[in-house]
Amino acid sequence: MSHLERITIDQEVCHGKPCVRGMRWPVEVIIDLLGSGMTMDEIIEDHPELEKEDILASLNFVKLYMAGRSINEVA
Repeated sequence: MSHLERITIDQEVCHGKPCVRGMRWPVEVIIDLLGSGMTMDEIIEDHPELEKEDILASLNFVKLYMAGRSINEVA
């Protein structure tokens, strides 16, 4: 699974916000955890359902979003 395949958008999950692997983990929450100063290891320790690749995928998604690109453009 590539990093971007880990980010899903489903109108039935979190009101269509980009989420990690269809779970109720919006990308914005992952970024908020990192922004609060948590390390990837701390996030995974507190939330073992997440994987390092999920966090990296969230960062990559935000980078593309900020560059004005979408997942579909790089798939």
